Amino acid sequence: MSQEVSAALVDAAPTVLWLDDPDRPPALDPLTTTTTADLAVVGGGYTGLWTALRAKERHPELDVVLLEAGEWLAGVSRNGGFAAASLTHGYHNGLARWPEELGTLDRLGRRTSTPSRTRCGGIASTATSERTGELDVATAPHQLDSLAEAVDDMRAGGHDVELWDQERTRAAVDSPDVPRRAVDPHGVALVEPARLAWGLRSGVPESGVRIFEQSTVRSLRDDGRELELATAAGRLRARRVALATNGFPPLLRRLRLMTVPVYDYVLATEPLSDAQLASVGWAGRQGVGDSANLFHYYRLTRDNRILWGGYDAVYHYGSRIDPALEQAGRTHALLAQQFLTPSPAGGAGLLAPLGRCHRHRTRFAVRSTGRRQPTASPTRSASRGWASRPPGSPVTCC
Repeated sequence: MSQEVSAALVDAAPTVLWLDDPDRPPALDPLTTTTTADLAVVGGGYTGLWTALRAKERHPELDVVLLEAGEWLAGVSRNGGFAAASLTHGYHNGLARWPEELGTLDRLGRRTSTPSRTRCGGIASTATSERTGELDVATAPHQLDSLAEAVDDMRAGGHDVELWDQERTRAAVDSPDVPRRAVDPHGVALVEPARLAWGLRSGVPESGVRIFEQSTVRSLRDDGRELELATAAGRLRARRVALATNGFPPLLRRLRLMTVPVYDYVLATEPLSDAQLASVGWAGRQGVGDSANLFHYYRLTRDNRILWGGYDAVYHYGSRIDPALEQAGRTHALLAQQFLTPSPAGGAGLLAPLGRCHRHRTRFAVRSTGRRQPTASPTRSASRGWASRPPGSPVTCC
């Protein structure tokens, strides 16, 4: 590790940026009794919370109980906060795999990304969110043709995207290293992942959904009439169960080869001063990703930090998930070095040294064809999943 990188990371706080928030809600009580429900939801991340809230919204008469293994939604997928309208992890990923269905998938993606007038949609839309769009940048000459082709294909598919030249690109984010950008002004919003989950959770009690945290489900048994879920201190009997554990090991053994947990990591700078932010430009506050195969993504936070991550997508043997894996010194050093090197973030020295940073890890579930692929490379088509996948397999994340 160079002296410059060491100096940049010397005061870095090894905490998860999104959870290091004074507004973090207190933990809820665990399940300690035997109770019943019409619907049990296992997992309190985005999928679980939305499932519980939407079930109650559509069928108010249902008794819905949500069980979460952790607390404070610590297990929720914590990514860079790019909320994309695409259901196929990028238009070209969908075009390559489901060309005949892509029009329908596109319409569904756009519909789900627009805050709905339903009560559930209202809860989500109150979370910290910026509908900034995204800049997809070419950082090398060989990427220019493919970027232009991507813009043409998306326009043909009805997407409002633009291809900017270097002059207009530098007016958005001032970097001499980026010759062109593809701009999708409507397809991506930036959210704070934890606050989005907390916003959803805040609507749970008043909706009538009962939620228990610190309640790991240890077994799921079908007695022919109901399903019984057992935790360390309680039991829940339900007519139906929705499994929403995402990257964590599912309760049904037959599903365990269908998800692969992949870690990626970020750094966040100290808040930029007004002068620093002005020197970078970035008045539109768009999310940015580059077009490389081992790609980076970056964005501004609510308090004007630059959050920068990607490149590595780390799989641990046996689909291991462990709090000890939430920090990765080698990857953080690599990200710091890349940040301090001329880059789309504004060039060397502009924001160096980074000073006090937050180290942050994210976890995603990747659907595979049944085989774990720990050595697969990250793919640009999965850019908002930031996940490794074997060629030809569909991908998904939170």
